Amino acid sequence: MTEQEIREGVEKVRRERANLLQLIEKPDLGLDTRQDVNQALEEIDDLLVEFERTFPGG
Repeated sequence: MTEQEIREGVEKVRRERANLLQLIEKPDLGLDTRQDVNQALEEIDDLLVEFERTFPGG
């Protein structure tokens, strides 16, 4: 896998993160689902931080 392919994958993750942010705003979201979405957001954020450490300045 090339660096460019990794960057493209990370951009896709960033877009999907935005979808999760929209989902978490829904008032009818159940408690379990809300917890799962929060967990996913935390893990994505950790992944993005690690990516920036590994590939700075991109």
